[in-house]
Amino acid sequence: MRIVLKAILIVLGIILTLIIGFLIFLHIAFDGIFTGPSYDKSDLISNYEKREFQIIEVRDYYKSILPENKSVSIEFGKGKDIKIFHLRSDSAFESNWNLQIGTAKFDSLLNELNWTNKEIKTLQEKLKAANCISIGGTEPVVIGWQRSGMGKFSYDIFKSNLNENQIKDYNVGCTHIFYKKNVVLEYGGGAIGMQCFPEYYKNKGKEQGSP
Repeated sequence: MRIVLKAILIVLGIILTLIIGFLIFLHIAFDGIFTGPSYDKSDLISNYEKREFQIIEVRDYYKSILPENKSVSIEFGKGKDIKIFHLRSDSAFESNWNLQIGTAKFDSLLNELNWTNKEIKTLQEKLKAANCISIGGTEPVVIGWQRSGMGKFSYDIFKSNLNENQIKDYNVGCTHIFYKKNVVLEYGGGAIGMQCFPEYYKNKGKEQGSP
């Protein structure tokens, strides 16, 4: 009996160690996701209202330098760190994580886009002016505002104002909320944690609690 109990405790200890190790890895890899600030829809809207001009400016600059038949998703980290640099060219997709500016891999991605360090630096500066961290897509252009845990709050900026059917499709509450004109608010969940806007869970709780 003691041997069985000891074996169970050992197994539980190993599992607990693996879980803690995995959480520590996530915390380091994602810049302190468990101790960083948390946000909600009102914070996302507030940033847009304060920096609408800068957000549209970075969208326009990004579209002006994006080659035809290509799409990227870029998220800047601290200093010379590029947290995400995914590239889609025609039907081929390549994902890249945690690149350093100036490395051979980074330079090869710039070559595929016909970009230089000037374009990437300007894009980073314009995102910083908009108080945002990432950009990607084509239609809509998705501009990432901030991460909250492993999730990320973003703006989906369309070329034209949304019609009634589009508003209905995007105003689902969980991952997308129609804001105004050609702007949709987005929340993308990570591997763990919330998968929807915080308000979505609050509203669901109220609905379930109502008679």
